[in-house]
Amino acid sequence: MERQSQRTNLTSLEVRICICGDEGTGKSSLITSLVKDVFVTNKIQPILPQITIPPSIGTPENVTTTIVDTSALPQERTTLDKEIRKSNVILLVYSDHYSYERVALWWLPHFRSLGVNVPVVLCANKSDLSSNVDTEQVVEDEMLPVMAEFKELDSCIRTSAREHHNINEVFFLCQKAVTDPVAPLFDSKESNLKPACVSALERVFYLCDKDQDGYLSDKEIHDFQTKCFDKSLGEEDLENIKQAVSRYSASAVKRKGLTQEGFVILNKIFAEKGRHETIWIILRAYHYSNSLSLHSSFLHPKFDVPANTSAELSPAGYHFFVDLFLLFDKDNDGGLSPSELTSLFAATPGLPSTWSDSATDFPSSSIRNEAGYITLQGWLAQWSMTTFFAPKTTLAYLAYLGYDPADHNTTSALHLTKPRKRNHRGKKVAKTERNVLLAYILGAPGSGKSSLLDAFLSRPFSATYHPSIKPRTAVNSVELPGGKQCTLILEELGELEPAILENGAKLAAADILVYTYDSSDPDSFAYIPHLRSQHAHLDEMPSLYVALKADMDKSTQRGDVQPEEYTSGLGMAKPLHVSVTWGSISEVFVSVAEAALWPGGALPKGMMEGEEEVDWVRWWLVGGAVVAVGAAVAGIWKRATRD
Repeated sequence: MERQSQRTNLTSLEVRICICGDEGTGKSSLITSLVKDVFVTNKIQPILPQITIPPSIGTPENVTTTIVDTSALPQERTTLDKEIRKSNVILLVYSDHYSYERVALWWLPHFRSLGVNVPVVLCANKSDLSSNVDTEQVVEDEMLPVMAEFKELDSCIRTSAREHHNINEVFFLCQKAVTDPVAPLFDSKESNLKPACVSALERVFYLCDKDQDGYLSDKEIHDFQTKCFDKSLGEEDLENIKQAVSRYSASAVKRKGLTQEGFVILNKIFAEKGRHETIWIILRAYHYSNSLSLHSSFLHPKFDVPANTSAELSPAGYHFFVDLFLLFDKDNDGGLSPSELTSLFAATPGLPSTWSDSATDFPSSSIRNEAGYITLQGWLAQWSMTTFFAPKTTLAYLAYLGYDPADHNTTSALHLTKPRKRNHRGKKVAKTERNVLLAYILGAPGSGKSSLLDAFLSRPFSATYHPSIKPRTAVNSVELPGGKQCTLILEELGELEPAILENGAKLAAADILVYTYDSSDPDSFAYIPHLRSQHAHLDEMPSLYVALKADMDKSTQRGDVQPEEYTSGLGMAKPLHVSVTWGSISEVFVSVAEAALWPGGALPKGMMEGEEEVDWVRWWLVGGAVVAVGAAVAGIWKRATRD
């Protein structure tokens, strides 16, 4: 795998090199040899002015390099320390035994005392004075012992300004120490990749293993090579890689391909050979930053949802989540088991936090199969709901899970709906252009709201009553007449109902209110007029009235106006009489979705036509008072006539 010239995902930055070392080690000569490309025999001034090398002159793409010369004289200590603190890499130069001893005894401890945390490149200069000494011997005897003791040492090199030997290379090492730092990747003392690096590489392996069989096939390796290095890998090169990895571990390469262990070993080999730039090219191709975390711009791209609009999955987003489900449903049972979900979310921080809150409680919030596993229908509904409530969460998980279009913009998996127009007096209300709809389920305790949500999720009916304390959400797809499908979110508000109904933003998020009552309980319906009297702004919301428990004997509701008269007075359709035990219960959810999509028929007529609306709420309450007063007057009249 050849080193790529283009630095993938590396943003523009400055490399500021501070050259340190004892007097007479040749620091200034290194700079002049670099700039003039020849050795300057004339005497050089003690401290050269700083020079800046723009990106276009022999430096990595987008990298501006500033080189600062320093003096080790005591009177220059303040300036020296200031420049050390300003640098993001230090070139530490020695040239003889004395200056070498000072590297470990004074210079490196001094850097630590200043609290600087930058890479240091160790340079043995004036190699022309000891031409009979083998470089490998110098590295082994002098450099490696110091590097083992001081982790901040990034790399080492021998140079000669007089012979112009390794001059460009030493400054290139300094640039690489900043742009491709080895410290986050490799522990030279332990000779191992660091845990954060291993974790990142394991995620890369996960994303490259397209069939999730635990191996990188030859094709998957070729695709990986093309993505990271923009060139193909020859068959001979591929075999050489496999052989090199196999020498480290017999289990690293199998008949099916390269294992995850083998992939990590391959990158360890790169690190051991000083090719950490190759590892960075791989990691940056998968949007990792120098801190080995995913770039914030990739995880959290700009995506604003204006008022009265909502976010939904685009066709590309749906396609991605469908493919993901099918890939991880290994046993083809139509559901994702806990172990399959664990495998699916292996490259993420885990399930989205919103899925485990009390209202959602995944996977019970959506459609499951008989084994209790989330189905494809439920999986897509769950992501539709997540996108509706928290689109930035969806975008982050698209990035974690490997959605990476050509432009690296994950927002292509989402789209915004057209602004929804709320009711205006005297104006026709347009159709709601949405595929994901939110309905708040309201009603008195015991009216059957929870059972309605269970029926929506095809759960069996339970006669045991459990009062709803916390909000609860259910999401499923609904097929409308004509075959079009939409996603419907039903939310029961529990004890938070008053707070949510008074919260303008929360109420504005809903497309429709569903008022429910127990048709067998004579006191159940009274809750609805009372609720509407407390929150007059609910008149502006599309709504639907549903009489539940219709399989039981119908009771006359207490009060002078029955539910049918009440809704008729509002100019709205009569309550739908249904039972969750009936097979036709699904028709209710179709009615809810249709009323949300075409809200004109679900608003009080006074709100639609500019007419003076009959205040049935007040009529209901006043009517009850009139009846009571009338009864009292009649009683007094009877007593008077008897007397």
